[in-house]
Amino acid sequence: MEAARIPAARSPLAVLRNALGQYGLILALLVLPVAYGIDDLRTDGDLSRLANNLVDGLSNGAIWALVAIGYTLVYGIIELINFAHGEVFMIGSFASASLFATIGLGAVTGTAGLVFGLVAVLLLAMVVSGTLNVMIERVAYRPLRGSPKLAPLITAVGMSFILQNVGLLWRGGSPEGIVDLIESQNALFTVAGVVVTNGDLLAVVVTIPLVLLMTAFITRSRLGKAMRATAQDPDAARLMGINVDTTISLTFLIGGMLAGAAGLIYALYQTTIWYFQGFTAGLIAFTAAVMGGIGNVRGAVLGGFIIGFIQQISDNRIGGEWTPAIVFAYLVLIMTFKPSGLLGEETREAG
Repeated sequence: MEAARIPAARSPLAVLRNALGQYGLILALLVLPVAYGIDDLRTDGDLSRLANNLVDGLSNGAIWALVAIGYTLVYGIIELINFAHGEVFMIGSFASASLFATIGLGAVTGTAGLVFGLVAVLLLAMVVSGTLNVMIERVAYRPLRGSPKLAPLITAVGMSFILQNVGLLWRGGSPEGIVDLIESQNALFTVAGVVVTNGDLLAVVVTIPLVLLMTAFITRSRLGKAMRATAQDPDAARLMGINVDTTISLTFLIGGMLAGAAGLIYALYQTTIWYFQGFTAGLIAFTAAVMGGIGNVRGAVLGGFIIGFIQQISDNRIGGEWTPAIVFAYLVLIMTFKPSGLLGEETREAG
């Protein structure tokens, strides 16, 4: 008689990972808003405070999402963490602030002039940051493309420090206030106690069209298909007649342009810029890209908004000194139970 098979014992961590899965992680992400929503209902009788936290988090998350897309695009194409990307975002803010003064935007500018001026500054800031990113790829990364992965990684760190010092020489080492052109914290309208400010509207109005345009470009255009082919298999892409070097430069251009747009939003929303802002923004945006699934554009956007929500709730309810710890606690939770990120990686290894 054949002996009965005894199932192998599974570790508690494996059991918990299997139990949570993707939907369990979604529930875990909802712990903070649900807990504070219940508390608001008990103390205030409504959810207006939580709703205001989420609106503010949406605005902050839009900035992180734009920067995170640049990280995830570059990693998806050449599997490089472009540590200088945060500083490209910083240069975008600095260029925007300089252009405000150059073209004469100010508090007395009329509405039509302000709108056209900001659109012009947005386009110019995107061009400046995109061109800078392409130059970084051409000078620092392309010569090392066949080298061990550590060489371009250290080079990226070096480029980050170089750009930080460029910012330091450009506008000094102290945070600098700029003209509040759009009166970013002024209420635009209020619905059921939820205040939507001018800055909130700006973040959404700029971010959503840019993300949609970029997504359409990557999925439908010939160059976008070349980018996806290069990300999947560069050698096969070369055999199909795709200029891989040009495609990689295009990827850096798009990522840099989105970082420049984020830099403009940040300057107008925060009305304060400084040379070290790129380090913090880069760290948060890269965390967002990893949280959503590195190489996955939708994952980068999702991760950016999630971090924006977590930050705002933590800042308002717990204290800003705890916010970084809480954000990275969520990252550790997600990586522990879903190492590929919430929406999964899209890299060559992941296939």
